[in-house]
Amino acid sequence: MEKIRKKLKGEIVSDKGDKTAVVLVNRFVKHKRYGKFVRKSKRYRVHDEKNEYKTGDKVTIEECRPISKDKHFRVIGKIL
Repeated sequence: MEKIRKKLKGEIVSDKGDKTAVVLVNRFVKHKRYGKFVRKSKRYRVHDEKNEYKTGDKVTIEECRPISKDKHFRVIGKIL
């Protein structure tokens, strides 16, 4: 049975690390008490094997095995 992997969409905000990029993922969450939608954001360090993605690119990332202490996602592809 194959594990269901989490897939997220975001924008690359840093590509300075070797084979590593930082992706900012924004999402809207409904507040439990007030019902207002609040924007939450999180930065993920992702694995970019060929250093092909640059700052500003919109990408899809997928959960994977731990590659290092902070990297648990990898880049699947660019969103056009």
